[in-house]
Order: sequence, then structure tokens, then C-alpha cells
Amino acid sequence: MLDLKLMQKNPEVVRESLEKRGSKIDVQEFTDLDTRRKALIAEVEALKAEKNSVGPEIAKRKKAGEDASDLLKKMGEVSARTKELDKELSEVEAAEKEWMMAVPNIPHDSVPLGASEDDNPVLRYWGEKPEFDFEPKEHWELGAALGGLDFECAAKLAGSRFSISFGAIARLERALAQFMLDQQTGERGYTEVNPPTIVNRATMTGTGQLPKFEEDLFKLTDDREFYLIPTAEVPLTNVYAGEVVDEAQLPIKFCAHTLCYRSEAGSYGKDTKGLIRQHQFYKVEMVNFAHPEKSYDALEDMTRSAELILEKLGIAYRTIVLCTGDMGFGAAKTYDIEVWLPGQDQYREISSCSNCEDFQARRANIKFKPTDSKKKQFLHTLNGSGLAVGRCLVAVMENYQQADGSIVIPEALKPYMGGLEVIAPE
Repeated sequence: MLDLKLMQKNPEVVRESLEKRGSKIDVQEFTDLDTRRKALIAEVEALKAEKNSVGPEIAKRKKAGEDASDLLKKMGEVSARTKELDKELSEVEAAEKEWMMAVPNIPHDSVPLGASEDDNPVLRYWGEKPEFDFEPKEHWELGAALGGLDFECAAKLAGSRFSISFGAIARLERALAQFMLDQQTGERGYTEVNPPTIVNRATMTGTGQLPKFEEDLFKLTDDREFYLIPTAEVPLTNVYAGEVVDEAQLPIKFCAHTLCYRSEAGSYGKDTKGLIRQHQFYKVEMVNFAHPEKSYDALEDMTRSAELILEKLGIAYRTIVLCTGDMGFGAAKTYDIEVWLPGQDQYREISSCSNCEDFQARRANIKFKPTDSKKKQFLHTLNGSGLAVGRCLVAVMENYQQADGSIVIPEALKPYMGGLEVIAPE
């Protein structure tokens, strides 16, 4: 959520931000609401002042045995009018808050202008694309031939956009997650967390999934408004919701390996085969609570943490910066890492690392106390995939496939595979 004072004092900044993002939200709507809110407050305060000034006069008349009915009638009218104004004020304040909750974050000055993913510049490439003397297969073909992936069985159990894995492929996915956690909690300095994967409405609201993206979420069908998390960013960021941390604690770096759930409401017809776009998937997530003056250094460090996973796996990737029209709702700046998939003959996103600045901290009320000041400040929150485990499984399968359909285990994963070096057809 944006700073209310910024909206009131510099609405043009927000209007320009929305134009950069291609948003159709009307800033004038907020200005009109805020003007009306201020007018209502002024009128209520005037009526309360009038009531306070007349009160002593009523008491004076009554004490002298004089008639005060005219003043009492007037005060009744004032009280009735005040109740009407209070009701309208509550409605205007609710509308103003709803407007504020729907406005996306302001892009950082370094974010390139653009309308869509086609305008995202590539920052860097790493690694060599593998060369094959055969036609490389896509992961679902490889997995089916190896008896390790069965989408028909998953559809029988749950429906479309689900998968089930068996044997060495299931172990390879688990090995990837363990390898990622070990990397992030080791040299990269993240603390591992095992959070709930079912959260309440307030938690979803704190990171920006609600109210705007409710259709993208899986909601439990009871009266408690519980949701399945779309990413561990949601519970990890809200660990400090409503709290104040000391500056000396910053940065606080969390990582978690969880199941994630997404309805993929806006992706009809996209990636209907394979593991790329599933309703349920595993992901290792990174979250960083940073000092505002150091959050962009933290973004570079987080992105590097994700890149290193792919480098140690020996898989080619490229890193792009998202343009203003392609950024997520809560992000001020985002880097995407796209991994090379030879079966698809293209790069596909495997990690997205974002600095949300104080956008989420305002929604969740997360502050820090500077060592040299009594005034509390909102800290900055960052999040990133380190990595999407299922997509990394796809990358390993497609990049390490052999002509006979077998898959060579990358050196970095061999310690996690119990000595297995090749997953071969039986």
C-alpha cells in the first residue's frame, strides 16, 4: 500500500506511476474521496464544537429554572446530523481504503519503461546451451518413458494441472529442494523456516494477494476465510506483521520449502502439458527484511542467490529486468531469471526476485526502530524464488537428457541421490 501522505500531497507522482504501469485506475477518484472525507471531518468537528458550546448554556438555564427547550431541540438536530455525517464518513473512509488497497506499487526510477514482457531487457546470460546429436524431448515425454511422471493418473486423482511422480524422478525433485535449501541456508545466510501453508485473510492482505487477486487463490470452503498459500512469501513476510524489529536485527533473511497452490485463473490454454504451470507445486522461497537504505543491494544479493543454484547445476540461464508494464502488483523492481529448456527450445522463468520497498510493510504494519532515533520506520521487504522446484526439475531433465531417454544426474545433486548417477529406462 502506498503512503497516504504521498497520495494527498503528490497525487501526480501516483498518476505518472499508474500511467507507466498501464493501469486504468483513476487518481481523481481518490482526490474526490479525500476532499469529501476532509469536508465531513470539518463539519462533524464544527457540530461537536457547537454542541460543547451550547451545553453550558442549557445547564445554566435549567439551574435558573428557565426554558431550554429551544436549545435542547437544536442539540437533538445536531446529534441527528452528526450521526448521519459519521455514517457517511465511515463509508467514505472505507471507499478510500479500498481504493488505496487496489493501487500497485510505484516503480523504481531504474525500471525500464515498457508495456509487456516483450519490452523486458536482458541484463546478462550465463552458460552454454547444450548441443544434442538427436532431437531433444520435452520433460513430459522423458518422464513418461522413464515411468516417473504420470499426468493421467494425477488427473484421475485431482483433475487437470496436477502431476504425480514416482521413483527416481520423485527423488530427483526432492534432491533439488534439499540442494536449494542447503545452498541458501549455508553460504547465502538464510534461516530455514517451516511455515503454515494455510493462512487467514489478514495474512493474504498483508502481502497484496487480497483483495485484488482473490480469483487466483484457492480458498477453503468454510466460514473462517482460510486460503492455501500461492507462495511462501505470504507467511514468511507476515512473520513480523504488526511488530517492530530493532535495526540491529536487519537484514533478516528467511527461506522455506513449501507446497504452493495457484488457480491459474488467467492462464486458460497456456502450458496445459507438463510441469510448467500447475495448481500445486513445490518452491523454495527467499524473503528479506531490509533497511530502506540497503534494500537494493539486498535485491542484487537475492538475485545472485538464485542464479548460483543454476550455475552449480550447470544449466544455462539469462536474467532480465521487468519493465513497468510487466511488473507484479507489489513490486518496485523485479529481476526474472529464465532457464534454458532445450525440449521447448526457449528460455522459461524459474525465479522472480522483487524489492517491494515499504509497500507490503505498510499493509502488514511492519516497522523497525533505528538505533539513533525514537521514531519508528517502515522497513523494506523483498522476495524471490530460490528456485521453483518443479521448473528446475524440468530444466535438469531436458538439459541432461541422453539419446536413449536417460537422464544424467548433475554433479551437484549426486550426494542427494544415494549414489545414483543416471536415471535410465528399465
